[in-house]
Amino acid sequence: MGKFKYFYLIQIEYLGYRFHGWQKQPNLKTVHLMIDRTIKYILQQDFKTLGSGRTDALVSAENGAFELFTKVPIENTKLFFDDFNKNLPQDIRAISIKEVNNKFNIINSPKIKEYRYLFSQGEKNHPFCAPLLTTFLDPLDISLMKKGAKIFEGTHNFKSYCYKPSENGKYIRNIEFCSIKKNNKITANFFPKDTYEFIIRAKGFMRNQVRLMMGVLVELGRGDVDLEYIKNSLNKYNSEINYIAPSSGLRLHKITFID
Repeated sequence: MGKFKYFYLIQIEYLGYRFHGWQKQPNLKTVHLMIDRTIKYILQQDFKTLGSGRTDALVSAENGAFELFTKVPIENTKLFFDDFNKNLPQDIRAISIKEVNNKFNIINSPKIKEYRYLFSQGEKNHPFCAPLLTTFLDPLDISLMKKGAKIFEGTHNFKSYCYKPSENGKYIRNIEFCSIKKNNKITANFFPKDTYEFIIRAKGFMRNQVRLMMGVLVELGRGDVDLEYIKNSLNKYNSEINYIAPSSGLRLHKITFID
C-alpha cells in the first residue's frame, strides 16, 4: 500500500439478493463493484478498497466492513459519509466511518465474525420472504437440530465442512458459539408464524463452511443422519457431506475487531 497514506474503516450493511457476492467479477454486479463505483464518483482521487472477507452470491450483511486507502486525507469525513450513502444503491448502506492508522489491517487484524442463517420449515412461504430466509419444505425436528448445532462448538477438524478442501489446508478450527434459536429479530407481516436462526461465531470461516454446517443440520432435522454422524464428521473427513444450504438465508450479522 506504499503510495497510500490515509486509512479509513467503513462499516456497511447490504441486502445481497441481487448481487453476485462481494468480490468483483467480470460482467457481474457485485457489492465491491458498486462500492468502488460510488467512491470513484464522489471522491475524485486515487483510492483502494479492501473488504474484511468475501460473501457469496445472495448472501447479505448486517455489519460488514471494508478499508479505504487514500493518498490525501478526506478533509470532511461526515460530508464524505453522507455523500457516500446518498449515492449508494438502496440495498447498500454505510453505517460508520473512522480513520485508522497504518498498523491496522482489515484482513489480518484479530476479529470475531458472527453469521446467522434464517430459515423456516414445513411449507412454502410468501415470495417476499425469498431475499431474507430459506424455506425447507420438509418438516424438521428443530429440537434435534439444536442438539446437533451444539456439537460444533469447540475445537474440531472441520475439513468435512470446507468446499473442495485441499490436502494442505488448515482445518483445525474453533467455534466459539453455535446454536439454533427461534427468530425474533427480523420479522415481517408476510413471514410464517415460526422462523429460526442458526447462529455461529468464530474468528473465521472456510469456503461454504457455514452453509455446509447448516446443510448437515437440515439433514439431521429430516432424519437422514443422526448426532453420531455429525460427531464422526469432526474427527474424520467425510466426503459425503456435500449438501450446501441455499445462500439467501445467510447473512453476516456482525464483525467485531479486537484491539
